[in-house]
Formats: sequence, structure tokens, C-alpha cells
Amino acid sequence: MASLGSADRRAFALKINRHSSAEIRKHFGGNHGLHHSRTNSNASATVWLTVPQTYDAVEPLDLEEFFMSQLKSGDSALMQEFGDFPDDDLKVEQVEKECRTIRHSVPEDGVELDPHVRDCIKSYTQPWLVVSRRCQGDGWSVYSERTGLHKLLRKQTFESDFQPENQEKTVKSPTLATLTDDSGHTLTSSDFNLRCLTPDKRVEGLLAFSSHEELDRLNQETRQGNRHPELFALYPPPDEEDTVEIRPVPDCPREHIGERVMIRCQFEIEIEPIFATMALYDLKEKKKISENFYCDLNSEQFKNFLKNHTDHIDPSSTAKSAIFSITYPSTDIYLVIKIEKVLQQGEISDCVDPYVTLRECDSGKNKDKIEKLRNQADSFCQRLGRYRMPFAWATVNIMEVISSATLERDITDSENTKGGEGDRLSDEDLLKSLTEMKKPQKRIKTIPGTIKLDMSPVNDTPTSCLSTELIPLKPVAEKSTRLIKEVLEFPSSEVYVPHNIYRNLLYVYPQRLNFVNRLTSARNITIKIQFMSGEDPGSAMCVIFGKSSGPEFLSEVYTPVTYHNKSPDFYEEVKIALPARLTERHHLLFTFFHISCQQKQNQSGSCETLIGYSWLPILNIDRLQTGQYCLPIILERLPVNYSLHTPEKLPLQVPPVKWMEGHKGLFNLEIQAVSSVHTQDNHLERFFTLCHALEGGVTFPVRIREEKIPENKLEHELKLSIIALSSSSLEALVLSLHRVLDKLFTLIMQPMVIAGQTANLAQIAFESVVSIINSLHNSQELIRDQLGRNSLLATYLYWVFRLPDPPRDMQNPGGAVPSAESRYSTMGRATAATVGSMLLQSRIRSSSNPDIPGPHNSAEDDEVKNILSAKLHSNDLINCGNYSFYCTAFVFFLLQQFHEELALQMVVSTGVCRENAYKYAWFFFELLVKSMAQHVSQLDKYNIPRRSRFSDRFKDDITTIVSVVTAEIGTILVKQQKEVEQAEKVNISLAFFLYDLMSLMDRGFVFHLVKNYCNQMSAKSVSMPTLISMRLEFLRILCSHEHYLNLSLFFSSPASAPASPCPSISSQSSGSCSFQEQQRILALFELSPEFKQQHYLTGLLLTELSAALDMESEGYGSTVQRRSINAIYSLLCAHDLDHRCIKPEVRAKVAALYLPLVGIIIESTNYLDFTVSDSRSGKNKSGGPDDDLENVPPINQSVAMAIAGNPFNTLGRNALLSMASMQGKSIATLAADTSRHLLVCFLWVMKNADGNLIQRWTIDMPPSQLNKLLELLTICISCFEYRVCLLHVTNQSSDKLEEALLRGMGARGEMMKRVGGTDRTMGQREVLRWRKDLTQWRQTNDRQDKTKAELDQEALISGNLATESNLIVLDLLETIVQAVPLADCKDSVVGGVLKVLLHSLTCSQSTTFLSHTFSTLRALVVKFGDLLFEEEAEQCADLCQKVLQYCSSPVDENRSQACATLYLIMRYSYSNASNFSRVKMQVTMSLASLVGKSSDFQEEYLRRSLRTILAYAEEDTEMQNTQLPSQVDELLRNLNSILSDTVKMREFQEDPEMLMDLMYRIAKGYQTSPDLRLTWLQNMAEKHNNRKCYTESAMCLVHAAALVAEYLSMLEDHKYLPVGSVTFQNISPNVLEESAVSDDILSPDEDGVCSGRYFTESGLVGLLEQAAELFSNGGLYEAVNEVYKIIIPILEAHRDFRKLASTHDKLQRAFDNIIQKGHKRMFGTYFRVGFYGAKFGDLDEREFIYKEPGITHLPEISHRLENFYSQCFGDDTLVMIKDSTPVDRKQLNPNKAYIQITYVEPFFDDYEMKDRLTNFEKNFNLRRFMYTTPFTKSGRPRGELNEQYKRKTILTTMHAFPYVKTRINVIQKEEFDLTPIEVAIEDMQKKTRELAVATHREQPDAKMLQMLLQGSVGATVNQGPLEVAQVFLNEIPADPKLFRHHNKLRLCFKEFIMRCGEAVEKNKHLIASDQKEYQQELKKNYNRLRENLRPMLERKIPELYKPIIRPRLENR
Repeated sequence: MASLGSADRRAFALKINRHSSAEIRKHFGGNHGLHHSRTNSNASATVWLTVPQTYDAVEPLDLEEFFMSQLKSGDSALMQEFGDFPDDDLKVEQVEKECRTIRHSVPEDGVELDPHVRDCIKSYTQPWLVVSRRCQGDGWSVYSERTGLHKLLRKQTFESDFQPENQEKTVKSPTLATLTDDSGHTLTSSDFNLRCLTPDKRVEGLLAFSSHEELDRLNQETRQGNRHPELFALYPPPDEEDTVEIRPVPDCPREHIGERVMIRCQFEIEIEPIFATMALYDLKEKKKISENFYCDLNSEQFKNFLKNHTDHIDPSSTAKSAIFSITYPSTDIYLVIKIEKVLQQGEISDCVDPYVTLRECDSGKNKDKIEKLRNQADSFCQRLGRYRMPFAWATVNIMEVISSATLERDITDSENTKGGEGDRLSDEDLLKSLTEMKKPQKRIKTIPGTIKLDMSPVNDTPTSCLSTELIPLKPVAEKSTRLIKEVLEFPSSEVYVPHNIYRNLLYVYPQRLNFVNRLTSARNITIKIQFMSGEDPGSAMCVIFGKSSGPEFLSEVYTPVTYHNKSPDFYEEVKIALPARLTERHHLLFTFFHISCQQKQNQSGSCETLIGYSWLPILNIDRLQTGQYCLPIILERLPVNYSLHTPEKLPLQVPPVKWMEGHKGLFNLEIQAVSSVHTQDNHLERFFTLCHALEGGVTFPVRIREEKIPENKLEHELKLSIIALSSSSLEALVLSLHRVLDKLFTLIMQPMVIAGQTANLAQIAFESVVSIINSLHNSQELIRDQLGRNSLLATYLYWVFRLPDPPRDMQNPGGAVPSAESRYSTMGRATAATVGSMLLQSRIRSSSNPDIPGPHNSAEDDEVKNILSAKLHSNDLINCGNYSFYCTAFVFFLLQQFHEELALQMVVSTGVCRENAYKYAWFFFELLVKSMAQHVSQLDKYNIPRRSRFSDRFKDDITTIVSVVTAEIGTILVKQQKEVEQAEKVNISLAFFLYDLMSLMDRGFVFHLVKNYCNQMSAKSVSMPTLISMRLEFLRILCSHEHYLNLSLFFSSPASAPASPCPSISSQSSGSCSFQEQQRILALFELSPEFKQQHYLTGLLLTELSAALDMESEGYGSTVQRRSINAIYSLLCAHDLDHRCIKPEVRAKVAALYLPLVGIIIESTNYLDFTVSDSRSGKNKSGGPDDDLENVPPINQSVAMAIAGNPFNTLGRNALLSMASMQGKSIATLAADTSRHLLVCFLWVMKNADGNLIQRWTIDMPPSQLNKLLELLTICISCFEYRVCLLHVTNQSSDKLEEALLRGMGARGEMMKRVGGTDRTMGQREVLRWRKDLTQWRQTNDRQDKTKAELDQEALISGNLATESNLIVLDLLETIVQAVPLADCKDSVVGGVLKVLLHSLTCSQSTTFLSHTFSTLRALVVKFGDLLFEEEAEQCADLCQKVLQYCSSPVDENRSQACATLYLIMRYSYSNASNFSRVKMQVTMSLASLVGKSSDFQEEYLRRSLRTILAYAEEDTEMQNTQLPSQVDELLRNLNSILSDTVKMREFQEDPEMLMDLMYRIAKGYQTSPDLRLTWLQNMAEKHNNRKCYTESAMCLVHAAALVAEYLSMLEDHKYLPVGSVTFQNISPNVLEESAVSDDILSPDEDGVCSGRYFTESGLVGLLEQAAELFSNGGLYEAVNEVYKIIIPILEAHRDFRKLASTHDKLQRAFDNIIQKGHKRMFGTYFRVGFYGAKFGDLDEREFIYKEPGITHLPEISHRLENFYSQCFGDDTLVMIKDSTPVDRKQLNPNKAYIQITYVEPFFDDYEMKDRLTNFEKNFNLRRFMYTTPFTKSGRPRGELNEQYKRKTILTTMHAFPYVKTRINVIQKEEFDLTPIEVAIEDMQKKTRELAVATHREQPDAKMLQMLLQGSVGATVNQGPLEVAQVFLNEIPADPKLFRHHNKLRLCFKEFIMRCGEAVEKNKHLIASDQKEYQQELKKNYNRLRENLRPMLERKIPELYKPIIRPRLENR
């Protein structure tokens, strides 16, 4: 028997399944099975070229084995810190149910309950069973605790936040008086004495160190002080979008409660007792949506009226307030208050009359009337106190008034509302009335009383509240207060919340009675209603809820009476607490009475007259009766046993019963139940009944509804009922969901013995579970969480599910049910089989194995099969529960484990069931995990090792399931791209499953599952990004396991790993280790197979990251990259903030786990984007500080240097970009925020890793790798630059505010790029949604709603982040530098480190960081001074510039550090004369460049710094005997004089021309100092560029290049180099001034001269390339060609073909531009500007030519100058001269300033015009300009043609335009006058020329031509040319001097008339047909003009045409 092993069982399972796991894998992977090699075929190969060619997950270590055998003591100690790891971390615990009431609502004791009711009650009261994790949450919830972080941080000081007291700049009057003449050199001298300043505080102990080691140690100690231990605490939390690893805990199941409103009411009617009933109605749904709440507000006096009729008053019935619940709030919900009074004689309208008249009379009479009415009421109450009558009603729209607190309403009289029908009171009529009331025109009769209502929304339950069952709710009040009742809601539509408490209520609604046809006196009718448990009158049960001011429970109630109405409507609601056990004897009894309102004389006591009876049994064939009924009424007495039948079906009685109106239905009523015990659904009821029949304790046949089921049919019926479950209504199914699932799981687990046969219901039950789950997921009404889990099911699994109880007969021999605690120990163990051998037999003769004869199939089974065959395709599936068993001598029986059965069912399922089971696999996964956890918690008592907890067979099933689910994901991805989301959800649920298994099963086994998954998830037919994304989310969840670190064996870090035992590094003194050791250390930073095997999960995750980074980042790729980086990032976050990782040694071990990450990041440097630019501006250019960014980059030194061949620039992004392009990477960069995440991970590893290890690594690293590392550090610095600028300013407009806040990062999207004085783009994270609840992380974008405090807090944290991340970089740089003595190539290392340090000084840094950086820089100078000064001259120049910049810092601390550093640089360079002179030169140049470029430069701070340096020199005792102090003194004096220039420049800040003049003169003053001249030329270029004067900017650079060329030609004689400045003449003749410096003045060999980086061939090329770029921007493409003519020979000589290619490419673009834009280009416009008046100082009587942008109109420049100078002198002082006549000084007012502006045009002599053919040539190299002034002899400017003269003025400038300035002095002026005839000739020539040009254009413009023709031959302007001819040509002039002019004019007219003819002809061809008439008109006018001119044109002057006599003839 026992031989039916698992193999056969599996064989059968797989036959059913038809797919083995291997086949599935094979089918999914194609040839990419478990060991596929990834060779991409055909088309797909183009998609991802960079994918690793194989994806083969490594074999993992056998973890359990490792933990048992390999652990070293050190490892285990570390491991213990992370929770007692190898033990278990899941605990199964019972959680008491939270109960709203003070006790559970359960039926009364002492009643024997049905099994179904018993089950329900148990399920509602037993505690939840929750599987929780012992260590969950370590490190994951830490973010929430970080809210107080900002209180612990130190405020970092940043210069950008520092606000010195700035005075307003005033515009000073410009004057050149301060400047000497062009030739003078006194410009740089200064009379300012430095010594009168007090120096700053000196840095202590600057030279107090004995050795380099000590210096390093001191620096190290200060750097490590006050550091923030957790880097990630300063960094924004991970993006929530990607956090898949958070599995939300489902809400604990609770009783459903809607929106709650508390209503309290008061009356103000003091006449008689009245009673109110409140309920809510939904007008839209036409439905009553709450039960009634009764309250009366009668005074004690009125209560006394009724005391005869009230036994006692229970406190609960005195409640005046009620809490109503509304699930679906809407504007159509009304509160209706019905008011009743004690029954009295008369219609409703009669009773109302007194009230209405009361309102109208005066108060005096009222008192008497009221008294009378009260007495009347008293008498009615004494007699009829127990009966009520309807009186009035009022209504309120709840939603309208919920906002206002109190509300007063008139009470509406119910009679008049109904138009006189006081009897229409049913709910139907009420809803109609409400609808009508909404209509405006309705008039309603009202009563003068008012009801006051207080309404308020309720959030927390108030004290002293009662539930609808009258059980007190928590919290209970201390002292007794007025109670509040909760009113039960009847929601207007379905509410899908499973039952959670025991509730069993019945509501009876009598509706209508029809006695119209009965000839009886019965008119005032009431019904007495009772709930009877038997037939004798005493068996009326006291279960009816009472109303107000009376007992809680009653045994009978009466309906209100409608006076004199034979067919009354009722509106009563009778609420009954149903007994838990109902029998067929229970029934409702209705007794009908007529009430006599007046006491007749002969009547003594009772006022009731019996009319008849009716009744309704509560159960109908064991099912609760609900719904509408119409009952007949029996007269006289009730027959015996009446309650066993319904009144309609009462059997014939003897004697016969007398029925009213012949057994007709006369009484309508409705019954509703609100019950969590009675399902009221046929399918469910049938299922539960049959299940209970199975459990025993019933007698067969079982009766269900009409049918009886014998025992042998039970199995068949049960199967049908299981199949039918999914047909039940969704609401009913949801309400009983927990119990249905519990029952089905019991059936899956327990084989049932039915009629001696074992019934295997497992499979059919499993299929039913699957179909229920499917229908719940597909329902639109039910919600899902973010993982796609149906919330109801998730809640069930988490809180409710527990392993099914074992069958009762097996629990223990005594048969007593064990308690929950003992059950856990009994569960799953062999129990002595008290089961007969027959059961065992039936179990062995399993129907699962077709070879073993099973029970024969009965006909019923065939029916089940037919039903099933719709869903399944197999015939042998019905009885296939498989059970293993153990036969021993004692026949023990081991229960089948639930998880094993469940797994088996999943494996063997087929068809639709299988599809859905895997589609919603999350449910079965969580079910498996919870049942396994319970299983393990029982095994724990027996110390069974992990490996043996689960059978091999179960492991096989799990392997198959995981494999199938993985295949399923793949199938979805391949076939249904639309359902990727579905695949993601399945993928996540699979990940969580393995995550949970890791806490339960053998972890090595789980790792194998992970391996199989990864290999399976690399199908070729799915796009790579999708696959990586899937695997990433999967791994991310596994890595979030609380024991992830231990699972990754972090403690056996590589240096001591069992896989590669190796000695660890003892210390750095170990010198150079062996080659193997070196390779081993480098291997630690690579993703090696050993690493992947040993640190399994980490290895997989890093593999994914590496693959993602290699992808193209277009489209989905970038998402994948983001996800992969975020995965690592959130993992490190978790470690960083995990309280188990506080110790540094633990952190070092954890960091060692991520060393390969460092390798990956270094490799991906090229993809990083660290500009973090604002996405809106979309430009990564750098601009000047006050620069509008639409323009081109200025002379960006970084570009220049990248071009000039500096391999790795310290100045920023542009250089890196050019480097990336050089390496030929066409890969797109990562998004900015993603790059930041990756870099912060790198910094974290570097911060926490073991220092010695890192140092060894940097020593052994190949140089190329080291360069990449340094490059990465540079990027880190840029990326984490501080970028928040805080507000210290108030009362500014919002724009300014926004700008100050973010340095213009707001709407304009400006960039902040601090590269050598320009601004760098600012890090705006557009995409990031940081957690909004943590203010310190709030996005900068939502700054509108931020307070100042929040902004301060944000700045505080980001300042600390910037400081900490930069300090990590600094630590690493120190580590690298300190290893230099051990390395080989120290030069390049020190240089590289210095570059990174300089870059860090370029960025905005905190004072903390700067003080450490300056310490490091000083240490470099001390240790490697000579090396730096000799080899790294360029870097030193940069260093000087940066240090000087900080010498002018407003922050004292920064200044003092910079001074100390600058002094040390001088001191350590002093030992070598050439070094020292070079340093002096560099410092001087740096200052000049600083002064020239920075507009907000603070010279007073710099002066103080100079004084401080002087103090250092004077106090340095060692150097006192040397020349150093005097040298320093001299240098500082020079610097001080340069500063004086800045003061002057400051004055002219607002006047660009004046400023450029000054800079020009300063540059000229440095004629003998090429370095400084070059610096100033660059400063000018920068200034021009900021003003968009690109041509002038280019010219400055051309001059600079000529200067360099001069120097180079002195130094060496290469053919390919330009011969000094002469070569540049073609670009501009002005350049020759650079050759003014001759050899004798300056020798380039002199130390420190021309040592700048530009005085090299690459520097020359760099300058020229920038100039070419600028010429191109300025549209001077021809000049670009000239510039490249100089560059190309140099590039050819250097064989730099890459540059040559790009150069020719640029040339081609330039020439293309000339062709396309040739004649359309606008060059400059020129104006003569003259200054007159003493106020102008030395500008007085000076004239300049100003060059303005193309198309500048005279008013524009006039306006500009007028504005500026009127600011200087005042509006009334400045006068603009409006004409161009010569200015007479005598007529000018000496106290005013005059400016004259005239438009001038370039002037060329005729011979020049031969060479100047193109538009460009006529606008380039211009020195002469002309303007004309018309005049007449009489003094008027204009007159008649014959008296109109014209004066031409020609001005010559000192230099040719374009030049390095935009205005040039006029040095010469020529004037000549034209006579009237000469003026006429000039005019005619111009007209003729215009006509010729218009006619002969390649593409003639018809409009243009017609305009010219119109002006020439048009009839209207004949007096134009014709008049000129008539004035000058009519007669031959008398003066022979005019003959030539006359003749010339005649010839001009000849040509003119000819051109007119051509033009008219041309026009003929251009016109459209509609212009023919116009053409004829033109032709006619032309002919007329020609005729008129002909006589004048033919008349020649005879003297001019005399024959010329040849002298030869004469002689003869």
C-alpha cells in the first residue's frame, strides 16, 4: 500500500497537467532554456546591441550548509547583530478582535444553536490569526522618524547665501579725467596705502607640523570631526513610484460605517405630549435609508399624563440624539421627522386647527386657550394613552445644512400637504410629497411650533453611545450622561463588506388594510403586533424594541390610528431582535382592533373592539421569511396549530374557520431582515446546509427547501452546490465570504466519508475557490490595492484565514473539541486512528491513480461531470484528491498537510481554472505562505531543521509552480503587450512569494528558484528593457528582506570569503604586495562569478544594473535605468538608516558588499548627466552671471581649454562633453536625478568602505582607471553643489522673491553654472515627487506654499548634504594622495587630484568644506610644491585665481583660509626663483582677470586680504633673513594698484562705451606685460559677449591671438606658425598694434613672463577657434574663413585630422551661410556722436563714431544716450541737438551739456569700390564715414531746385571698424559742397541705378519695380524728373564752368529714360492679366515723358563737341 510513492502520484498529476516543468520551461524559453546562450537573431539584433551575450544566473551557494559548517566565529558575531538570523523570523500570533461595543454581540446563553449559527458566531468572535515578521521594518520605516533631523544639523555658511550690507550703486557722471592720455603708463599706480588696514585673523598653526605624516593626520582628524554619519538622511527619500517592495498590510476587517451625522432635536410645543420619529430618505433612490429613531421631548408634566400606560422607563429610551450613517452621501437625502400625538376624537385637520388659530390671536387670550387645550389633552391621555395618531411632519435636506450648526424648521401639517387626504401616510406617499415640495409653487399649511435640530458630522464615537442592538459602545462615559443611539443604515445600494459581527434583526412594516367592503363600524383601526414562540397567549416574546420613554423591549406594539378610516395606510416600523435559534413554532401574530375614541355610557372599561387576527410563520422550510405579503384575516378565534401553516394554506378546520371577505388577502405588509446569520441566498444556504450535513449530527434524509436528500446523494448534491457557489449574488457572496472560503478550504483539506465512501471534494472545491477569486477580481464594484490584489481577499488572507480544523472524529479519542492553543500542538501530528479500516481502504483505493480500481461512477457523478465539462477538458478529474499515508504496524494516520494539498491542486489544475489560478497567483501564494507558517510554528516545538520542514514532493510542486508562473509572465509579455501591467503584478506577487519562502524554507532551495526565474526571464522574444525591468522589480522585493544582508553573506566580505581565502591587508606599509594580491584587490571592485555566487542577491541586482546602464537610454530604456538605479539606491538607503548598521565596522562590511558597484559606476561615467539643468530651458549652455541665456556661450575658458588640448578640464561640463565625444560614445546620458541617485550610492560606499582597502585599490589601479575615478569625483562635486539661495529680503514683489529664492531658477528657467565666474545650471528635479509630509524634502517647485521656516529647513539640509558629499570626495582624494609615495606615477596623480580640488572651489561650497579643502591644498603645496610649480604650471595659475577669488570673499573664515593658502604658495615657491616669478605673474594675472570679469567684486575685502598676507610675511620668523618679505610687499603693491582700476571701472558700470574705453586703456597700459594684456583683452571679450557684441568680442580674441603669435614667433621659428601679428592683417589691419612690443623691451625667456596656458600653440588655436565661433555668431562668415586660414597649417603640422575634419565642416557651414544669407545679412549701423559742454570733462568737443546693431534707428540711440546722461547730469541740464549743422560753441549755454547725433554711412572712393564688391566687404574694415547736410545760400536748409545746395562731410576714425571697442575717435574731418546742378546729377544717378538694379535682378520683384516706375514715369510725379530737366536742361548755361555739369546731367537723363523703357518692358512680363490696363497707363506715361524730354536731350553744347584738331596736321 505504501508503495504508491510520490513518483506515481506526480506522474498522474503531470498527465493531467500535460506539461512537465521542464517542458514548460523549454516551451517558454524556446532554445533559451535553462542554459541558453544569448545570440540574438536577425532583426532583433538591432534593438539591443550592448546586451551581455549570455544571461546565465550563477549557481548559488548552499546556504544552509554554509551556515552549518562554514561560519567563522567572527562572522557569526556580526550575524547576530542582525537579529538571531538562522532561527525563524515569522511568528504566528493571535490578535484579539477590536470590538466597537463593550462586549461581543452574541445571542443569549443557554440555547442549543444550529451548527451554522455556531460557526458564524465563532467566526465573528475568535481572534485574528496573523503571521508577522519579527524584524520587519528595520531600516524601512526610518524616513518617518527623520522629521526632527533639521534640529540636529549645523547650519552651513555659503557665500551665495551671505548678504553683505550693500549700498545702492549710484550712477556717477562719466569722466575720463581720471585716466591719463593713451600713451601714459601711470594708470596702474596707486596712492592707496595697504598698511593702514587691520589684517584678518590668521590661521593658527599654519607651519606647526614636524612631518608630512603629522600634517596628514591633523587634517584627517579635523575633517572627521562633526561629520554626519548617515548620508542618506540628508538626501531626499527614494521615489515612491518605484517602491515595489512595500506590501501594504490590508486594513483589519471592521463593521461597515458610512459618513456619520449626529442629530439632536428639541421641540417648542407646550400643549400636549407629542412624539417624534426620525429617519433618512433618499429621494433619488426612492428609498428609506435608515431605521427609525424615536424621541419625545415632553416635560415631566406631560409624562405624568401617560404614566398609567408606561410600566417603567429604561435609560436607553430617553436618548435625544442619534448618529445616522450615510454610505452614499448625495444632495437628495432628506431627514424626515414624523410627529404623533395621543389618539383623540376628530380628524387630523380638526386637531391642527387650535394650533393654527393660536398663531393668529394675541397672547392674552392664548394663555386661557392653551390651558383649556392641556386639560382636554389630559383626559384623552388617561383613557387612550397607549394609542397614537399621526399629526404632522417636517423635512430637512441633510447635505444643505450639515455645514450650518443649528437649524430651525417650521413643522409641516401633514393633512394639508396631502391636499386634504390625512390618510395617505405611507413611505410611497411621503416620497411623492418630498418631490412636490421641491417645486416652488406649492403652498403648504404649517403649524406655528418649531423643532430645533443640531446636526454635526461625527468622526470619533462620542461617549455614552449605544449600538443599534442597544449594547454600549466604547468609549464608555465615566458618569451617567444622556445617551446617544446609533441608527442602523439601510444603504441605498450594495455595500461589499463581509459580515464581521453577530447581528440578527427583523423589521416588520405593516402597509395597508382594506376594510372598505366590510359593512362594519370598525373605523379607528389599530393592529397589535407580537412575536410568538408558541400559540398560547403567554408565549409572546419580549423581543420588540421599544420606542421613546418606555421599556427597551416590549412583547407587543400598536400601530397609530387614522381617525375614521376604513382602509388606513400604516407607516409603522417594528424592529425585532430575532432569537438565534428559530423553530417552526415562531411566528408573528397580528390582532386587529377598533378603538372607540369617546367613551359610551354603557361601556365600562376597554376601548378596544376585536376585529380579527392574522399571522405569519417566521420560517418557511427552515428559511427566514422576508419580502412582501398580503395576508387574509380570520374572524373570531385562532385554530389549534395554526402557526405551523401560513394563513393562505391553513388546512380545513373543524368547525370551519370564518374568514373576512372569504379568505381574501386584506392586510399588506413587508418584512426585511438585517442578519449576519441568515444568508438569504439560495445557493449559499444550500451549500452551508450540505456542509453541515457532512460534518455529522444530522439525520438523513436532509431537507433543503422542498427536496429531501438521502445520504448516498449527499456527495453529488454537495458538488453541485459547490459549483453553484459562484452563481450566487455578489453582495451575498461578499457578505459571507470568510465563511464560504473557510468551508471550501476545509473541503480541500479533509476527505469526507459519506455513506461509507470517501468523497474527494478537494479538486472541485479548489476550482470553486478559483472561480470565486476570479469573479471578485473582475467585479467593477470592488477595490484593489496598488499590487492589484482584491482588498477583500487580501484582508481575508492576512487576518482571517487559519488552517482548517481537523475532522471532529479524528481530533482526539475523547471527541472533545480542543482549545485553539492545544489545536496548534495537535495539528499535523499522527493521531491514533480511531477511524475504521474502511476509511483507510477508501483512501488507498484512491481515484487519483487510474491504475487502482476506484469507486464506480454513479449516474449522479455523470451529471456533475457534464456541468464541469464546460469548464474542464478531462473526464477523470472528479475524484482526484491525492493523499499520502503511512502504514505501520499500528496504522497511524497522518493528516494531509493543507499547503501540500494546495500546491498539488495548483500543479494539477487545467483549463480555465489553471489559467485563473495563475492569473491571481498572489492569492494562492499568500495562502500557501500563511498555511506553511502555521505548519512551521507547530514544527518549531520539535526543533526540526529547516531542510526537513517540507517534503521533497512539496518542494517539487513549488518549483513547478514558480516555473509555470514565470512562464505565464513570459507568455503575457510575448503575446499580449497590452497586458504588461498584469505581467508586472504577477511578477511582483511571485517575488513576494519567494521573499516569504526565504523565511520558511531552505534558503538554498529558494535561491535555486531565483536562479531558475532569472534564467527563464530572458526570453528572446521580449524586449530587453521589459525583461530587465521585470527582473529588477523581482530582485528589489527579495532584497528588501529583513535578512537580506545575512542572506548575501555580507559578513564574509571578500577579503575573508570562503570561496577565495586570502590574507587581508595588514596595513599600507606592506609596500607593494604580490601581483596576485594586487589582482585580487582590483577584482573586489568587479562583478566576478565568485562574487555573484557568494553574495547571491547582490550579485544579481548589480548584474541587472550593469545591463541596464549598457542599454540605449532612449524611450523605455531610460525608465529601466532609472528603476535599476533606484533599486540599489533604496537598498543602500535602508542600510544607511538601519539601526543594526550603526557600528563603523558593520558599515565597512556592508560597504564591501557593494564594491563592484563602484566598478560599474566608474565604467558608466560617460553616461552621467550632472548639469541637472532645468528641463524647461533645455539648453546646457553656460552664460555670464547676468546673462540672458538665449545667447551663445562667452569665451568659456573650459571650452578653450578643451580645445587647447587640456585632457581633463577643471572647469566644468563643456569639457566633459567634449571628452565624451572624443571617446566616441554615442550613448545618451542618464537623466539628471537618476545620475544623482547613482552618485550618492557611490559616495555612500566610499564613505563607509574600509579606508585601507580603498587605498590599496587606488595604488593598484591602472592610470586610465584612476583618471576615470578622478573624473567621477569631479562629476560628484558638480552634482551635489549647493543650490538653494535663501531669502533674507522682505517686501519684494513675487517675481523678485522667486528669483532670489532660486537664483532665477523660477519661471525663466535660468541656469546656475559657476564655472570660472559664470553660473552653473541649477539642480531642479522636475520628476521627483518627494514625500510631501516631510517638509524638509518638499520640492522646490511648490515653493508658493512654503513658509520661511520650511525654506530655511530645506536650505539647512541641502547645505549639509552638499558639505557631506563634498567631504566624502575630499576624503577619497586624500586617500589617493597619501598613497602617492607607494605608487609609480605620482606626477599625474597629484595633478589629477589638484584638478578635482580646483573644480570643487569653482562650485558653491560651505565654509566647513572650504576650510578642509584649503588645508588639503596647503598639504599638497607643502608635500609636492616643486612638482606642482614645475609640472603643473597651468593648474597653479588656476589655483592662484581660485584662491584669490576667495580672498575677496565676504565670509571672514573663507578669507582667512584663502590668505593662508596664498601665502604658503608664495613661501613654498620661493625656494626656486623661476617658480616664484611665475607664481607672482600668475597671481597678478588672476587678479586682473578677476577684476575685469566680476561686476560685484568687493575690493575692500581683497585689500584686507592683501594686508593679511603681508602680516603672514612679516610674522614668518624663518623667512625674515630672506628677500621673501620684500618680494611679497612689492607684489602686493602691484595688486593693490590693479585694484584701483576696478574702482574706476565701477563708476562706468552703467555706460558700456565708457567702460570699454577704460578697459581698453588698462589693456594698453599692460603693453609691456603680455600676460596681463591678454587677460584684459579676454575680460573685454567677455564683456562684449555679454552685450551680444559678438564681432567686437571676436576681435578682442584675434588681438589676443596676435599677441600670442608675436611671442611664439620670437620663441621658435616654425613655418606653420603665423609670423607675428602681420599674418592677421587680412582679418583686421588694427591687429598690427600688437606688434608694438619689440624684442628689446621684452624677452620671452624671462622668468614668469608669458607662462600662461595661452602662450602655447594649442592656446593660440583655442583663442582663434573661439574667435571663429564668435564671428560666426556675429554673421561675419567671411572672417571665419580668414581665421581658419591661420589655424589649418598648425593642425596640419600636428596631423590632427579629427580637428581638421571638424574645422572643414565649420568652414563649409560658414560658406553655406554666405550663400544662403549673403544679401540678407544686417551689419552694423553707424552714428556720429559729438559731446559739447564743460560738464563732459575731457569728452568736451570730442566726436566718436558709434557702431550700433543692424537696423538701429536714430531715435533709439538718441533715447539711450539721453536717458543715461540725463541720469548723470539731470534732465534739465542735458540738451539733444536735433540737426547736423556745425555746432557754434558761442551760442551754447556753458552750464548745459549738449549731444549731437547724426546717422553716417560708410564712405568709399571710386577706386576702393573696385575691390569692395560684396555686401560684407562694404561693411568690414571701415575707417571713413559720410553724412550730408542740405542748405541754401539764404540760410534755410531747403529751397527751390535751382538754389538747393548740399554739404558732404567725411569723417576718418583712428581704427577700422570692427575693432575691440564699439566707439572710435574721429581723427580727421573733410567737407565739400555740391552746387544745385551737382545735387540734381547725384539724385538722377541714384534713381537710374535703382531702376537698373530692380530690372536686372535674377528674381525681379514686381511690386518693387512698379513703385520705382511710378516714381519715375507716373503721371502724378511728372514734375519729378521732368521738372529737374526743365530747371537745368531747358537752356544752355551762360557760365562755361557749368557746361560739363549740364552735359553730365543730360547724359544721366538719357540713361534714365533708357532704363525706364527697359523697366516698362520688364513689367509687361511680370504682370498678371488683371493689370493690363495699368501697364497700358504706364506705357502711355513713359511715352509722354520721353517726348517731353527729347528736345532737351538732343540739344548738345556745341563748344563741348568741337572737333579735336590733330597737332600733326597743323604743323604740316
